[in-house]
Amino acid sequence: MKALAFFLSLSLLIITHEFGHLGLAKLFKTRVLRFYMFFNWKFSILKAKKFDGKWHFLFFNANTPKEWEEKEPDNTLWGIGWIPLGGYCDIAGMIDETKSEDKLESVPQPWEYRTKPAWQRLLIISGGVLVNFVSALLIYTFIFAHWGKDELPLRNASLGYEYHQILLDEGLRNGDIIYAVNSEEMYNLDVLNKRLLLEKTPELTVKRGDSLITLQLSDNFIARTLKEQPQALINGIRTPFVVKDFMPGSVAANAGVAVGDSVVSINHTPTPIFSSVTTALSENAGDSVTIGFFRSGTYHELTLKVPSNGKIGVQLKSPLEIFHVEHRSYNFFQAIPAGISHGWQTLTTYVSSLKLLFTKNGAQSLGGFISIGSIFPSEWSWQNFWDITALLGIILAFMNIIPIPGLDGGHIMFTLWEIITRRKPSDKFLTIAQNIGMALLLALLVLANGNDIWRLLQGLFN
Repeated sequence: MKALAFFLSLSLLIITHEFGHLGLAKLFKTRVLRFYMFFNWKFSILKAKKFDGKWHFLFFNANTPKEWEEKEPDNTLWGIGWIPLGGYCDIAGMIDETKSEDKLESVPQPWEYRTKPAWQRLLIISGGVLVNFVSALLIYTFIFAHWGKDELPLRNASLGYEYHQILLDEGLRNGDIIYAVNSEEMYNLDVLNKRLLLEKTPELTVKRGDSLITLQLSDNFIARTLKEQPQALINGIRTPFVVKDFMPGSVAANAGVAVGDSVVSINHTPTPIFSSVTTALSENAGDSVTIGFFRSGTYHELTLKVPSNGKIGVQLKSPLEIFHVEHRSYNFFQAIPAGISHGWQTLTTYVSSLKLLFTKNGAQSLGGFISIGSIFPSEWSWQNFWDITALLGIILAFMNIIPIPGLDGGHIMFTLWEIITRRKPSDKFLTIAQNIGMALLLALLVLANGNDIWRLLQGLFN
C-alpha cells in the first residue's frame, strides 16, 4: 500500500510539474518535442502522437519512426518511460537533461526556446515550480473544505513549548504554557505569536508545573525582536517520543520496539520529550543503549545498538495524534486562506529544517525513494494521501528552484543573470554547466538512496 500510494503521488507530481513547463511553452508558441512521464533510457513503455488527423501509438518501443518525427512537428510526442525517477518536457532549442549544444539546430528557429525573449524563457522554466506550489495550496484548500482541520488548543499541549532565546531571557522557561496575553486567553499558536508582537508590553499568564504565574515582558522585548527577526518566538510543541511507524530496516523494530511505545528513558536517564531522546541517541551513536518505554501502561526495557547516524528508524506520532485536539470545519471560501496559510507554513518549516543537513550527521540522514515512500501510511487513507502529496509538491517545488544547473533553478539563475547583465550565456557554457549539475544531482541521488540501502542492511544484521 505504501508503494502504491508513493507511485501514484510521484506520478501526479511529475505530470503537474511538466505540464507547467508545457503549458507556458505552448502559450509562447514554443515547440515541445516530447513529454514524458518517467525516463525512457533505451526504450519506452508507450509512445503516442497525433498526425494525419488521428492518434498513433507504439508500445515497448526503442526507436521512434522517422515519419513520426517529421509529420506535424508542432505536435508533441507523448510517452511513458520505464524508469520511475522523474520525467521531462523536451522543449525545442533548450539545453537540458535531454540534449546538449550539438543536438540543437544549426540555425536558431523562431519556434525554439533559445530565440524567445528572456522574460518568456523565465516563465517557461519557472512553470513547473509554480504549478507544483499552487497545486499544493489547492490540495490543502480542498482538504480543509472536505475534511476540516484538527487544531491543538495551546493549553492541551501538556508538556509545554520550546521558546526562542528572546522569550527565555524575558523569564519564560521551556515547558511553560502561555495561557493568556493581557488577560485574553490564547487558543492558537499562530495567533499567540502575532499577539506577542502587537501588544506594546504584554503581560503573560503562564502555567508552570501546577501553578499559574504572571510575567511582564520588558520594554526591550519588541525592539530586540525587530532587530533579530526570529522566524517564530515559540519554536514548537514539546512532545513525547511515541512510535507511529517504522522506516525500512528499522533498528528499533528489529530490537522489539512496537507501534505505540512511548520512550521515556535512555540508559536510565529520563527523556520525557522527543528532543531529549534524539539528543541521547545522537550522543550514543555507534554504542548500545538501554531504552525504557511504556507499552499499554506497563514499563519495559530493551537494549539496542544505535547506528552511526544516531537514528533508530522510527516515525513518530505528531502532537495532533497525542494530545486532545478540537476539530474545525471550513466552508470552501474559509478554506482558501486556511490552505494558503498552511501551505506557506509548511514551506517555511521545511526550509528551516534543511539546516540539519549541515550538522555532523546531516549527510547520513538523507533519504531516497525508500524513505520518501515510507512516510505514507500502511492503510489507505485519501486524506493522508492528499496531505502527503501536497507536502511532497512543496518539497519538489523548493528543491527544483535551488540554483543548481540541471534543475529548473539553474536555468532560472542563468536567465536572471541575462536579464540583469544583458549578456546571454553561450550554448557551450550552458552545456558544461548542465553536465556538472547533472553529475552533482546524480551523486546526491546515489548518496540518498545508498543511505536507504545501508539502513536496510543495518536493520537486517544488527
